[in-house]
Amino acid sequence: MIPTPEPLLVAGVGNIFLGDDAFGPEVIRALDRRPLPPGAHVRDFGIRGMDLAYALLGGCATAVLVDVAPRGQRPGTLSLVEADPPDESVVPEAHGMDPEKVLALATHLGDEPLPRVLVLACEPAVLPNPDEDIAPGLSEPVRAAVERAVDALHTLIPVLLADPAAPPPPLGRPMESGPPHAAALPGLGDLAAEDR
Repeated sequence: MIPTPEPLLVAGVGNIFLGDDAFGPEVIRALDRRPLPPGAHVRDFGIRGMDLAYALLGGCATAVLVDVAPRGQRPGTLSLVEADPPDESVVPEAHGMDPEKVLALATHLGDEPLPRVLVLACEPAVLPNPDEDIAPGLSEPVRAAVERAVDALHTLIPVLLADPAAPPPPLGRPMESGPPHAAALPGLGDLAAEDR
């Protein structure tokens, strides 16, 4: 018997050896202590972009990527954004974990449409150059954002399990809902505004 795919994927993204880039994996680790409801498949993809591309093609209705994203906000600021499907100018990349290139790769690999993709993004304070020495450990503001991200997922995921097309719910302070609109990953437009 073929297992039925989970309707919702929560994917941690990032390199645990590059400072605040470890935010996504740290949130996934925190979810071990506070599991999400049944129907949400939680997985740390780290820097395995090909694995994430195939997971996006695995039949889930919605995917929530947890990652850092420099957006010019205060470090530790959380934003919830919806990714547009990649356009043809984005070059797919099989090795690496640039979310936009992973979405392009998934589009290239599969014939079916991608699931709805939301990104729970955290503003980093420290993003070392990947060509330099390793720098493990989150900065203080990003570490403080891990539990807030877990809280946000516990608000968001039940709504998306009930209706994958539902607008994200108000997440409350320190994240306040703004008007929902789609955004390409490079610009990462807000669905939830910065913490105050």
